[in-house]
Amino acid sequence: MRAKCWPVAVAVIHPNIGGWAGSYFTKKSIKPWYESLKRPSWTPPNWAFAPIWTTLYCTMGYSSYLVWRDGGGFREAIVPLSIYGTNLILNWSWTPLFFGLHKIKWALYEIALLWGSTVAMGVVFYNVNPLAGCLTVPYLAWTTLATALNYVIYRDNKPSIEVAADEKKE
Repeated sequence: MRAKCWPVAVAVIHPNIGGWAGSYFTKKSIKPWYESLKRPSWTPPNWAFAPIWTTLYCTMGYSSYLVWRDGGGFREAIVPLSIYGTNLILNWSWTPLFFGLHKIKWALYEIALLWGSTVAMGVVFYNVNPLAGCLTVPYLAWTTLATALNYVIYRDNKPSIEVAADEKKE
């Protein structure tokens, strides 16, 4: 019985690894950089991000386990699990771009790709296991919010971003 618990445990914990690594960049940039940006009134409070992402990562991991289990393992479920892997790489890459490098425009392009891969992941997961597909809906909703937030932050801070880039060139 214990051996059957390992695949689900690994699947649930795995996505969190990138989240934990990304928190390093986030913590370093909240003050003063992120707090100095113009952000919309509907920006979630800083304290909400960690529990929301932890929940989403666990849900993503569990849905990947369902696809692995019901799709016939890595060999048979290669397409949905590859889309999932791509999605994780995109997800984990956003934080260093935005918070680490302060490349808001690059992060916007990147999160648009993340959003598209999240839609694709939801569809292919649903085709293997409907619950796995449905479990991606909260992740898609949060990614939609994050994409809109990234866009508005880029739009509203564009002049100061361009000035800072010009100053670095000199």
